[in-house]
Amino acid sequence: MLRCKFPAALFGLALSLGAPWSPAAAAPVKSVVIVHGAFADGSGWRRVSDILTAKGYAVSIVQQPLTSLGDDVAATRRVLSLQTGPAVLVGHSYGGMVISEAGNDSHVAALVYVAAFQPDKGESLAKLAESKPVSGAEPGAVKATADGYLYLDPPAFAGAFAADLPAADAAFLAHSQVFAAKDAFTAPAGEPAWKSKPSWALVATADRSINPELELEMARRAGSHVRSVEASHAVYAAKPEAVAALIVEAAEAVSQRLPK
Repeated sequence: MLRCKFPAALFGLALSLGAPWSPAAAAPVKSVVIVHGAFADGSGWRRVSDILTAKGYAVSIVQQPLTSLGDDVAATRRVLSLQTGPAVLVGHSYGGMVISEAGNDSHVAALVYVAAFQPDKGESLAKLAESKPVSGAEPGAVKATADGYLYLDPPAFAGAFAADLPAADAAFLAHSQVFAAKDAFTAPAGEPAWKSKPSWALVATADRSINPELELEMARRAGSHVRSVEASHAVYAAKPEAVAALIVEAAEAVSQRLPK
């Protein structure tokens, strides 16, 4: 059974017309906001978006700059401010760091982590990744530019990120990747929204970018509803149906708990 983490006080009073959305005045959750991870952009989520759109969801994809964790949280909040009702906030990989903080926004009804980091307060992506490295990962796959931005070495990209995609697709991703500032990976997380809002997590069991055992540990610590699928780190492109199904599961579960 879904354990709703919204404080009871949030349900006490209806808001006046024109006020920002809160769970007190909630409609069924039909909005989805997606935050991509590092070394990729939001275009890879097209198939997930199409599936959700066909089911009647309004999908927005945040194209965050990857210049700092603070900048990326701000970019996500900017998109959340445009939502007209409650939203499911989805994060992939590094995007999990972003949604854990941005998810405290009043528009967010639920969080979905897709092969993602789920930090507690004070943890960084680097700290979490180092706590349980990927077994057999290629050393030196992540490289840095002279001005402090990180990228995945194109020859190593497919194996680390997209081993179950067609070779041509993986190669395109490798050569169109978005570089991420080092500071984004070392910045400590703020108070995570998963402590106060319901969350779901999809573990990619063939992930070679984040240790799947770490994904599972973080999800269990957060009290997330955990699902798993055999897929690479690019699970959103390799198994879009499974990803979309989890987002729908979250939206429907939260809708049942919100006032109509």
